[in-house]
Amino acid sequence: MENFVTDINDLDLKKTYTYSDYILWKFKERVELIKGKIFKMSPAPNISHQEISRNINRILDHYFFNKSCKVFYAPLDVLLTDKKKSSEENEIYTVVQPDLCVICDLEKIADGKKCLGAPDLVIEILSPGNSKKEMDSKFDLYQESGVLEYWLVYPEEKSINIFVLKDNKYIGLKPVSEGQILTSYIFPELKADMDKIFI
Repeated sequence: MENFVTDINDLDLKKTYTYSDYILWKFKERVELIKGKIFKMSPAPNISHQEISRNINRILDHYFFNKSCKVFYAPLDVLLTDKKKSSEENEIYTVVQPDLCVICDLEKIADGKKCLGAPDLVIEILSPGNSKKEMDSKFDLYQESGVLEYWLVYPEEKSINIFVLKDNKYIGLKPVSEGQILTSYIFPELKADMDKIFI
């Protein structure tokens, strides 16, 4: 019989956990697992966060309609491995839920429940409670796991920073802000009017 955990307070936040542990957690709080450590997610996103997410999703949906890549939005469990570790270490220590992501290798979502491996494009919308996590832990994480393009969305500044993976390191492109057109690096025909994102 599986031992489900229904109260987050029953967990030792200093302990290292794996995906095998994560799937037994049945409490109401949303968490992510980053290199074995539990990170509590921010409370429900505010209206601005949701509107920005919906606006970006609308643009992505329009562009990727009838294409081989698929767009997904939170909550979707994305399981990431550290490419620096040996292939024998097959236990998963990282499970994140990006705000939005694009996956082109549909084998990664073959079971219909999660993404096993790095999406091609990940988009995170910052909120007051998650800024440090996104900028530090997740930046390194997405770089190490091979996410080809990473958008960091700043709602208050109404700007987006795009990072592109080159030789296993992220290169930051010029930030895009109000009145400008955002162009994806890995999907060069994907363009977005910033004024339609930050309405």
